[in-house]
Amino acid sequence: MSNPQPPGGLTYRDAGVDIDAGEAVVERIKPLVRRTLRPEVLGGLGGFGGLFALGQRYRDPVLVSGTDGVGTKLKLAQQLGRHDTIGIDLVAMCVNDVLVQGAEPLFFLDYFATGRLEVDTAVAVIGGIARGCELAGCALIGGETAEMPDMYPPGEYDLAGFCVGAVEREALNDGTRIRAGHLIVGIDSSGPHSNGYSLIRRLLAVSNADLAMRLGGGTLADALMAPTTIYVKPVLDLLARVPVAGMAHVTGGGLTENIIRVVPDGLGVAIDASTWSMPPVFEWMREAGGIADAEMWRTFNCGIGYCLIVAPDAHADAAAVLDRHGLGHRVIGAIETAADDRRVRIG
Repeated sequence: MSNPQPPGGLTYRDAGVDIDAGEAVVERIKPLVRRTLRPEVLGGLGGFGGLFALGQRYRDPVLVSGTDGVGTKLKLAQQLGRHDTIGIDLVAMCVNDVLVQGAEPLFFLDYFATGRLEVDTAVAVIGGIARGCELAGCALIGGETAEMPDMYPPGEYDLAGFCVGAVEREALNDGTRIRAGHLIVGIDSSGPHSNGYSLIRRLLAVSNADLAMRLGGGTLADALMAPTTIYVKPVLDLLARVPVAGMAHVTGGGLTENIIRVVPDGLGVAIDASTWSMPPVFEWMREAGGIADAEMWRTFNCGIGYCLIVAPDAHADAAAVLDRHGLGHRVIGAIETAADDRRVRIG
């Protein structure tokens, strides 16, 4: 016998989608989104597309776009019930990438998908996205909150982000000015940022680690959930004052694979690992998992989240700007001539 229909017929809520909850999320995030807006934004939330007017600010603009997620750090955030900073990670992973080309991030859009919409959780996550946009100086001009029953287990959600920036064509930073002898300035990360969490979660499982254990100035959970540093405002300030030959955002692939992405053929990267100490969370991972150095270098940022490549005579000026912004930094290596099969040396 077939199941009887509810009185009045089936509704979207009967199928697992609560339109009222979606509208409640929109109302609660409106003031958070307003704090991110820039003068170039036209209209507000609720349109079919976000509007942004470039105006006359740029003479010959190049648009630079980036999209990303936060990987399986989401699983840890959901396990710990820490939903308020994972949105900062999402913004950081996109805007820091756009920044590498010298572009100022202009606007951001997010995608939040879940099986059943929990209003408080969604607002916490999107609030973190709005905070990340404030830190980056870009506008949160749109997004999508999707409730999809049966697609996600209870309590789980997924995130994706998309950013557009702009840079004058003549100021585009593509690495072509990098030369042998240039210095690599490493800027501190806040922790693992949003990379390597599949290995981190595996390590937590096999080591039966206590996430409440003390590590450095907080707990292991604090160290693993520290939001990704957003480098946009300090680096844009630096670019306006100091010639920078190239930059790299140290994400998936770690120090081994990211810096070399911006270095021209015929040149290589020589990194001196003795120039900095890995933060405690990386030392814990290495020791608890018996992880080889080579695996650490190609999986994690190991304490260096962003790199500048500058001529030796520009280093002092670059260091002064970073100091004013309170960013830890050091020269971690140099560019050298190199054969194709030995372009990255870490020792």
